[in-house]
Amino acid sequence: MTTTLPAYDEVVARYEPVIGLETHVELGTNTKMFCGCPTDFGGEPNTRVCPVCLGLPGSLPVANKAAIEATIRIGLALNCSIAEWSRFARKNYFYPDMPKDFQISQYDEPLCFDGYLDVEVNGELVRIGIERVHLEEDTGKTLHVGGATGRIHGATESLVDYNRAGIPLVEIVTKPVPGTGALAPEVARAYVTELRDVLRTLGVSDVRMEEGSLRCDVNTSLNLPGEEWGTRTETKNVNSLRSVERAVRSEMLRQASVLDAGGKITQETRHFHEDTGDTTPGRSKETATDYRYFPEPDLVPLAPDPAWVAELKAALPELPRLHRRRLQEQWGLSDLDMQSVLNAGAVELIEATVAAGATPAAARKWWLGELSRRANETGVELADVGATPEQVAELQGLVDAGKLNDKLARTVLEGVVAGEGSPTDVMTNRNLEVVSDTGALTAAVDEAIAANPDVADKIRSGKVAAAGALVGAVMKTTRGQADAKTVRELILERLGAQG
Repeated sequence: MTTTLPAYDEVVARYEPVIGLETHVELGTNTKMFCGCPTDFGGEPNTRVCPVCLGLPGSLPVANKAAIEATIRIGLALNCSIAEWSRFARKNYFYPDMPKDFQISQYDEPLCFDGYLDVEVNGELVRIGIERVHLEEDTGKTLHVGGATGRIHGATESLVDYNRAGIPLVEIVTKPVPGTGALAPEVARAYVTELRDVLRTLGVSDVRMEEGSLRCDVNTSLNLPGEEWGTRTETKNVNSLRSVERAVRSEMLRQASVLDAGGKITQETRHFHEDTGDTTPGRSKETATDYRYFPEPDLVPLAPDPAWVAELKAALPELPRLHRRRLQEQWGLSDLDMQSVLNAGAVELIEATVAAGATPAAARKWWLGELSRRANETGVELADVGATPEQVAELQGLVDAGKLNDKLARTVLEGVVAGEGSPTDVMTNRNLEVVSDTGALTAAVDEAIAANPDVADKIRSGKVAAAGALVGAVMKTTRGQADAKTVRELILERLGAQG
C-alpha cells in the first residue's frame, strides 16, 4: 500500500527534528591498523590479508602509530580534548565481514572527546558538538549476488572480501543536534561537507565517499514542541553529500507520516536508496550491551605524551573555515557571494582554477554558472561534472586571447565534459575558433549590408547603434564564430560611419 507523505513545510511546522551523525573515515596510512598489510584501494579479493587481520590463532595485533597520530590531529582540529589515558576494547558481534567475530575498537575511553565543529548554513553559524573521536579497525566487505537489489534479501549467495578488514578507521560521533528546524537536512550536509574539508586539509584521508573511505550514518528523530526527543533511526552508509541531505529529509517525512497515523517509530537501522530517495528498514539497532564490550587484552593502553600532543596542535594547517575567509577577502566577495560558492561546493575548484591562471571572477562564473547547471541536471557533485580546474582555466585563457567568445566557449565546454579532450583540442577538432581575419569577414559584412539597406541607411545617417542588427546578421551567417568587435568595426568602416 502506498503511503501519502505530508508536505515538508507541514512537518517542520508540527514537529521538531533532532539529528546526529556518525562519520567513519578510513585513514590514509600505508598499512593496516594492527598489522603490516597494505591499505591500497582495490586489488583482487582476499589478497591483502595476513594471520593478524584474519584473526588466526596465535596472531597478535600491534597498534599503528601513524593512525594514532592522525586520530589525535583530527581530534585537535575538531576542538576536542585528548585523553591522557585511553584503551582499546573488543566489540563482539557475529557477522561474516569480521573474520575473528570481534572488532578492535574503543568503547568508554575514546582517544578524543568533547569537541565541536562550526558550520555556516544560510549565513548563520551552527555549532555541532562532537561527542567523541575514536579509533578502530574497519570490517571486510560483503557482496550479495544473485538478487535484484544487491542486498542479502533475494540473493542466492554471499561473498566476503577481507582486504578492507583491519584498515584504520576513525569514527566521529556528534552530540544530538536539536533546534535546526527546517534547516536540519542542510545542516547535516553542511556538517559532513565541512568535516570532509577538514580531513582533506589535514591529509589524513582521501575522503572519497564513492570508494567508501568516508561513510556517514545519519540519525534522525522527531518530537512535538516541548516534549522529549523522539525515537531515532539510523540511516546507514550514506555515500554522498547530496544523499546526506536527502536521507534526513526522507526520514523526517516518513516519521511524520507514521506519527500522524498514531504509530510509533522503531529504533532501527535503515537503508537509503539513491534512485528513489527513500529509506527502508534494515535491522533493529543494537545497544552497547549487545556488543558485550570488554578491554582488549592483547593491546596496552594509550597514554599520549602531552608534549607530543602540543607539538601536533602547533603544527595543524590553516583549517577550512579560516582558509575560506582569507580567500573571500582575496577574491573580493560579499558574504552572500561566498555563501553561494560554498553552497555549490566550489571553493576548492575555484581556488585551483585561479591557481591555474584564471581570474577569481572568471573561475567563479564558470563553476557557478554553466558547470553547476550541468551538475544539477545530471545529479552529480560539482567536482565530478567532467571538467578539471586546469581545463576551465585553459578555456578562459582561450576567451581572453580572443580565440573563443562566450557562446563558442560554452560549446567547447560541452565537448570537454563529454570527454573529447582539452579545450584547445575541442576547439580545433570542432573548428570553433573565432574568425577575426578582416579578409574572411568582409564578404559576410557586405552581404549583411546588402540584405538590410534600411539599417545601413540609418548607420550612414549617424545612428551607429543600429549596427547591432548587422552584427547579429553576420554572427548568424558565421555560426557565431565571427569576432563581434571586428565585425562592428568593418560595418562602420564600409558605411563611412564613426563609432
